[in-house]
Amino acid sequence: MDFQAFYQLSYGLYIITSVWDNKKNGFIGNTVFQVTSKPPTMAISVNKENYTHDIIAESKFFAVSVLTRNTSMDIIRTFGYNSGKDMDKFANVTVQTSENGLPLVLNDTSALFECRVIKTVDAGTHTLFIGEILSAELVQPNADPLTYKYYREVHKGKAPAKAPTFIDETDIKAGEEIYTCQICHYQYKASAGDPDHGIAPGTSFEDLPDDWTCPVCGATKDLFEKN
Repeated sequence: MDFQAFYQLSYGLYIITSVWDNKKNGFIGNTVFQVTSKPPTMAISVNKENYTHDIIAESKFFAVSVLTRNTSMDIIRTFGYNSGKDMDKFANVTVQTSENGLPLVLNDTSALFECRVIKTVDAGTHTLFIGEILSAELVQPNADPLTYKYYREVHKGKAPAKAPTFIDETDIKAGEEIYTCQICHYQYKASAGDPDHGIAPGTSFEDLPDDWTCPVCGATKDLFEKN
């Protein structure tokens, strides 16, 4: 199977949020799509191990913030590579509360959607939540949405391990020494370096400065493992 073929599928990047019993949380998702226009419905795919999964399952509501191309990596790190069980993800972002009490993240957001779950589909490791769209709002009408392709190629980002699109790239490439971040699965390759942070191609992992960190999630060098 050629795993590179999966990268030809098109995705966006979104913050999906929900609240139930005074617990609120959100995560970065890339599987959000419109199902029908009349009535307007939307579907999301959520890993069953994700803290937000059970909150959506109990509350029967979820919200989606469509991220823009200029989304800061701080937002990606907070909502994509941390657990809401360990931190308040909303502590340092601007949040608007919807009529149904959902936390709507406004930072680097081009549009907002609020949905009520009308059907769930068991997809093995994930659940598909299909929701009736209760409201839709443009926040930055002229902003380009952040696509997964742009995130991978420009931000050099990787899909979190719990994402539907996660691919273990050690199954794709062989023959080069690769060090993988154990938090977000970013892979450092000497041939590519990290030019955006002053690391020239050809720099071995051992020669990286001690204060170098993962360009995606900010993990330190000791959290990388050699493949």
